[in-house]
This record gives sequence, C-alpha cells and structure tokens, in this order.
Amino acid sequence: MLKKMTKTGLLILMFACSAMLKAEEPGYQALSPAQPTQHADKVEVIEFFWYGCPHCYSFEPLLNKWVKSQPANVEFIRQPAVFSDTWGKHAKAYFTAEALGVVDKVHADIFDTIQNKKEKLETEEQLAKFFVAHGVDETQFHEAYNSFLVDSKMRQATAIAARYGITGVPAVVVNGKYLTNANLAGSHEKMIEVMDKLIKQESAAK
Repeated sequence: MLKKMTKTGLLILMFACSAMLKAEEPGYQALSPAQPTQHADKVEVIEFFWYGCPHCYSFEPLLNKWVKSQPANVEFIRQPAVFSDTWGKHAKAYFTAEALGVVDKVHADIFDTIQNKKEKLETEEQLAKFFVAHGVDETQFHEAYNSFLVDSKMRQATAIAARYGITGVPAVVVNGKYLTNANLAGSHEKMIEVMDKLIKQESAAK
C-alpha cells in the first residue's frame, strides 16, 4: 500500500500515525477549552483511530482488554479520525458497521484484513463483499453505507478530531478534558495507566 501512496500521503501517515517517543510526565495534556461530553453522568473515554495505522492495530489488544474491565460509570466511544481521503474511506466502513449494529462482529476483522491481509477495503463494492461475508444482507449494507446517518457522521468526523486537537492516532480523550497518546505517555501500556489514573480522578470529582 505504501508503494502506491503519494509523497504527501506518506507524510500525512508519518505525521498522524504516531511513532513511539519518550514523553515527560504526566503523560497527558489538558485540553483548552475542555469539550462537552455526550454522557454527563459518566466518565467519557473516546479513542481516535485509523484502520490503516499499525500503531492502532498494536494498541487494539490492550484496549479491548481494558474496555472489558471498565466499571458502569465509564462510557467508551470509538471515533475514526479522518486526515485524508483514504482515512475517510476507512472511517465510512466503521460508521456503516455502527449503523448496522455489527461493530463487535467486524471491527477486529477490518483491522486484520487491512493490516495483515493487505486488502484495501476502500470502495463500496469491496466493503459490500466484506460485510456480506460477515453475515450482513447486501441490500441493507448499501442502504446503510449511503444513508443520511453515515453521511452525517462522515461530515462531523474531521471537525471532531480538530476540536479535540488530535494530530495523530491512536489517541484517547478522557471526559473531554485530557488527551493522551503514545508520545505523551511513553508507550501503549502507559497510555492505559494514564487513562486509568484520569478516570479515577474524574470519577472522584463526580
């Protein structure tokens, strides 16, 4: 895939799909201004990701284990980031899965198909074949893919990343107030530690 990317596209990938860098304490940065959350009675955690990012793929096992261990007062949200046309195509795959209610069924396999099998999953036809293979009715897929709901989420995706100051993935925002990523925390494992610390802090505040 990288061989076919333009120079600009490669620079975007290098910039946005963050490498591991040594970070200073405390492993996160405060957002200014803080952003409103969708769930005022819970601690909201948003993960920004891209299916084409190997760092996001590496973070997935840790994140999935973490999600399963969270208490009821934590609301976890996945949010595809859109920094280019290709990112947008992959984001649409996620939003379509969300509209169809099959995220749990296809999310890991979309990552695996793109990262390991090196299939693009970018066009409507490619995605239709993928979703049908995962038990989704083809007509329902096309309806969801071209729906107003998915279109709206696509239009909002770029603005959402900008609002939270997202410049790379994977990145996690806790309760609209704090941003952490591998650069700030030092590693994916330390990201989880920072997330837990911030959730405990925000839970106590509520």
